[in-house]
Amino acid sequence: MHSVELAEALATEGVDVALIALGDPAEGFFRPTSVPVHIVEAPPRAETLTERVFSHIDALTAGLADLRGRFDIVHTQDCISARAAARVRDGGGGFRLLRTVHHIDDFTTPALIECQDAAILEPDRVLVVSEPWRRRLLDEHGVEAAVVTNGVRVERFADAGPPGERDRLRARIGAADRHVFLTVGGIEPRKGSRYLVEALGLLKAMPGLPPMLAVVGGHSFQDYRAYRDEVLGSLGSHGLRLDDDVVLVGTVPDAELPGWFGAADSFVFPSVSEGWGLVVLEALAAGLPVVASDIEVFRSFLTHDVDAVLTETANPASLAAGMARLRDDPDLVRRLRAAGTATAGRYSWSSTARRPPAIYAEA
Repeated sequence: MHSVELAEALATEGVDVALIALGDPAEGFFRPTSVPVHIVEAPPRAETLTERVFSHIDALTAGLADLRGRFDIVHTQDCISARAAARVRDGGGGFRLLRTVHHIDDFTTPALIECQDAAILEPDRVLVVSEPWRRRLLDEHGVEAAVVTNGVRVERFADAGPPGERDRLRARIGAADRHVFLTVGGIEPRKGSRYLVEALGLLKAMPGLPPMLAVVGGHSFQDYRAYRDEVLGSLGSHGLRLDDDVVLVGTVPDAELPGWFGAADSFVFPSVSEGWGLVVLEALAAGLPVVASDIEVFRSFLTHDVDAVLTETANPASLAAGMARLRDDPDLVRRLRAAGTATAGRYSWSSTARRPPAIYAEA
């Protein structure tokens, strides 16, 4: 989403920009865009993560080589595209290579660790989306990075969709009059999903409106099936039921996503690691009260009890207490909604897009 929104905002600023993505050329891109899109055919899904990473690097290398001479700058957004672009650049590609590091994965295999490190060191310039990650890249890799934050289209998420959309989506998950907590990103270790379901169980045992959790998303390049099975397998021990207290909505069409923010009562995002947490901005833009973990990245743009409730990271009891406040304190919710909308308004994609052209010119 960062890639798409930034590309379109750069085009509005007068930059000649195109998107390049791995996918199915016959299927096309996942939504209409205002910029040209080049889809490079993705390889068949390999068995292991290491095989998937390197097969994707090979495929994207070939695709970028076919586009050689078309671009002055190739701005990559992950380690796969950065490694592929570095190969083409070093083979006479004729462009400068930039990379935005959104976060660093906790790989355990030497090949993937080496690949990820190279994708940080090989680009001509490196960008990050938050100040904590600028410091981390400098401390751990000796790389000076520029900060270009994420953004949000407030008008898109402030519009909850056509009349009746909220009722339709709530009926789809059987929400009735329950307090619906929305989270976006699926079930994976980085999102703190284990702590979230435990917190929901604690909240369910407290007096008050029955809560439920709607989980949107879940499609991931990495394989989190074992973790997902573990988390879902623990629901019974927390007094929760799948498809009742916890509903897995899955991946939704892009046009439907704002409606899910409009259908929820609160947004919960207890990540233990994020580069930024783009969906938090989307929730704020939608007018949802937010409860999140107090990791440094969130503290860089959120203020506890002003525009969000921040709870102790990886602490289910703290998270449950924060969720209870959003469910039970309407005065707090009104304050958070007003301040949260103002916070989202400070991070438009148009303002984000004003920074990269100067970096491109320097490169």
